[in-house]
Amino acid sequence: MCGRMTITHKVDAMARFIDAAPANDLPDGPRFNVCPTQAVGVVTSAEGSRLFRPMRWGFLPRWYKSPTDGPLLINARAETIAEKPAFRDACRQRRCLVLATGFYE
Repeated sequence: MCGRMTITHKVDAMARFIDAAPANDLPDGPRFNVCPTQAVGVVTSAEGSRLFRPMRWGFLPRWYKSPTDGPLLINARAETIAEKPAFRDACRQRRCLVLATGFYE
């Protein structure tokens, strides 16, 4: 279970690597202590193209009305992700790829 990550590559280099159009508001690296709730670059798909855009690190289940409605979820077990109510629908329909150089506790 990781609670921190590092992102040491520049935004332009990561966008070229994944062949995606980067958003203008991505935080640029290097970042050695990225923690939950901070913005990280993620890859999403839209209309057949890849987008590299910022998202807040942390998962909000569909029943949360605001980010403070319950505990911040940052990890899911691969063995039970399709069964747990918090992650079940999201793992089937909404996915993204988080680019990181490393992670640690």
